Amino acid sequence: MNYHLITGGCGFVGRNFVKRLHATTEDTIFFIDDLSVGTHPSTWLPEGIKSRKGNGLEFFGDDERMVFLKADARHFIRNLTQDPDYIIKTYGLPVQGFKDVFHFAAIVGGRAKIDGDPMMVALDLSIDAEFFYWVCKQKPERVLYPSSSAAYPVDLQTESDAIALSESDIDFKNMGQPDMTYGWSKLTGEYLAHIAAKYYDVSVTCIRPFSGYGEDQDLSYPIPAIARRAALKEDPFEVWGTGEQGRDFVHIEDVMDCTLMAMDNIHDGTAINIGSGKLTSFIDIIKIFTSFAGYDPEIKRLLDKPVGVHSRYANMDHVFNDLGWKPKLSLEDGMRRVYDVAVKKYT
Repeated sequence: MNYHLITGGCGFVGRNFVKRLHATTEDTIFFIDDLSVGTHPSTWLPEGIKSRKGNGLEFFGDDERMVFLKADARHFIRNLTQDPDYIIKTYGLPVQGFKDVFHFAAIVGGRAKIDGDPMMVALDLSIDAEFFYWVCKQKPERVLYPSSSAAYPVDLQTESDAIALSESDIDFKNMGQPDMTYGWSKLTGEYLAHIAAKYYDVSVTCIRPFSGYGEDQDLSYPIPAIARRAALKEDPFEVWGTGEQGRDFVHIEDVMDCTLMAMDNIHDGTAINIGSGKLTSFIDIIKIFTSFAGYDPEIKRLLDKPVGVHSRYANMDHVFNDLGWKPKLSLEDGMRRVYDVAVKKYT
């Protein structure tokens, strides 16, 4: 039996991959999370799903192919590095090695976290260092390292100089400054991915997702927070900053599709963008949601809130033209999904 590993498996992206891999493969998904940011599987797996506890693990589903371990990724990976049979000896699970490894463990959060506690976010450096050290020793079949659009130089994302960011705008020989410690940590992770591929012959794929969103994202992120305000028909409608700052929004289903495509085609640590290639302002997002709600509120700008760079969006030419991938969900269709869930949850 094949085993896949997902670190950070209870966060927004991780849990969606747990469900996707369970639905599309016959393999076992072993996922870990310390639940400092993510939520327990019982909160996001289907209600009434069969579960069982044993040997410090939790098994989910009739086939028990979703296996959860509550643990700090660094401690778990460190133990695996010291003893390849750690899982067998400690938990009695016959894991000889992992086929695909998805590394989503990270200190993450919205703008308030990135700007509000940058030194805590810098702990991502230690998480990734432990991870790549293990990867280079034990060499899973394939590794996914999720970088971020925050790794791009901030001077390319200002109000006066915003451009569609191309993969080539990150050049390790000619560095720009990324976005806070989160951007630096992801940039460093990409560099480690290159080292792992070049010097240790590890199959690594890097992705740079832009503003991913989805129905089950928590309220620390802007899209679900805006959807909730629209569902409650907030008036005046609060927006952080002027609301004119823009992002490239891409639904989690499309993020997963593009990621899996990339893992099939890229093995040398090269990074690709995942986005729509379109810049959309937060004012435009508010208009989409309030049109769903059927009202036209006054906009209240909160100029004392952190907003990050002014404009961040992807040049998708390489992915669209060379790799042949495009998102399936339009912005309106994706936002409608989020809004419909918000209405059920909050009204």
